[in-house]
Amino acid sequence: MARLPRLCPVGIPQHIIQRGNNRQPCFAGDEDFAAYASWLLKASKLYSVDVHAWVFMTNHVHLLATPYEANAVSKMMQYVGRHYVRDFNYTYRRTGTLWEGRFKSCLVQENEYLFYCYRYIELNPVRAMMVKHPADYRWSSYHANALGVESKLCSPHPLYLNLGVDAVSREANYRGLFDAHIDSRVVDDIRGSLQKGLVLGNDYFKDAIAELTGRRVRQVKRGPKSKVV
Repeated sequence: MARLPRLCPVGIPQHIIQRGNNRQPCFAGDEDFAAYASWLLKASKLYSVDVHAWVFMTNHVHLLATPYEANAVSKMMQYVGRHYVRDFNYTYRRTGTLWEGRFKSCLVQENEYLFYCYRYIELNPVRAMMVKHPADYRWSSYHANALGVESKLCSPHPLYLNLGVDAVSREANYRGLFDAHIDSRVVDDIRGSLQKGLVLGNDYFKDAIAELTGRRVRQVKRGPKSKVV
């Protein structure tokens, strides 16, 4: 059965995850992280995608990004994957695939879930018990969003810009978001929507996306199994 094209409405944020094949490492050192970031920056500019948040882990990558052209996210990820894998294979004298099939993604309702996704992404190294605080992990957007470290890759979302009247207040208010834990139900919603390629948002948002795209965006509820008599 042919795969349906991805949901990629222009101007709506997406949470994206790309994993290493069989969850094996796809980064062996800082040079690899830097190379991936460089290719991602080039691709985001080439295909008109704003990248708001990211984290590069040993065996996977999370991104929060907004496309401004049709199918821009797919084009961006294909570009990064192709160029990064070529470099990685050459450096480590290997052949074959590096990524685990197609990347996964879901649309994100801005007002309800955008900052949850920001936090979910940048807290990844903390959940993995690699560091105690997101500021302690080098390869994430926390340094740009919370600490004001200059980044060519980071494009602030309009809601991020609304956090304060200037950079200092925005960064302080953004850091304040991390004082509270993310509710486990929200974490489950994020993971479930991402895994199934659905929509992360309330019913109104899901209905709007379904009408816009003509696609089902909710998980079909299975009915009770019939009894054998």
